[in-house]
Amino acid sequence: MLTLGDTLRLLENRLIDARVEEEPEEGRRRAAVAIVLRDPDPLDSGDGAEMLLIKRAENPRDLWSGHMALPGGRWDPTDASLAETALRETREEVGLGLSRESVLGRLGLLRPNNPLLPPIDITPFVVVAPPGAEVSSNHEVAAHFWVPVELLRGTGPSAKFALEVLGEWREWPAYPYGEHMIWGLTERILSDFFSLLE
Repeated sequence: MLTLGDTLRLLENRLIDARVEEEPEEGRRRAAVAIVLRDPDPLDSGDGAEMLLIKRAENPRDLWSGHMALPGGRWDPTDASLAETALRETREEVGLGLSRESVLGRLGLLRPNNPLLPPIDITPFVVVAPPGAEVSSNHEVAAHFWVPVELLRGTGPSAKFALEVLGEWREWPAYPYGEHMIWGLTERILSDFFSLLE
């Protein structure tokens, strides 16, 4: 069982410096998400590190409506950096006011493979929540889950998620979590993250 301390030791020197950002390409939007880690609540009798996942609320204007995801969203010109975007969006979506010092680093930039999604570059940041941090979801979030890192890491993307795209059925690898499927960009981010824990 990986404790938070174990997880942080494994990540040491394996993350990209959060201050280093790729130059944005013309015509592409930028976004950032947060992989929020914490020690488990002692009342839950868990002893391994946990990560925060959300289920996005159903919204016909949201391309990721109803998906399992990490907190995050689009960069705003008022954000000083993409790390600030990840922290701001996490605060807005789940009420966690995380400090700039809580950002450990980042993973590499990802781009959607789905032709129906807009041209967007997504940068995941790894953040540590303070002990006892309370989650208070806003209207964009239908549910939130503190999931043991080892549970998802052990399961791996062992399931398939099928979706019809432009009249053709396609399948994506997915992490099963109870009745939920974690697929698409979130699956790719988690797989990249777990590869750093090997």
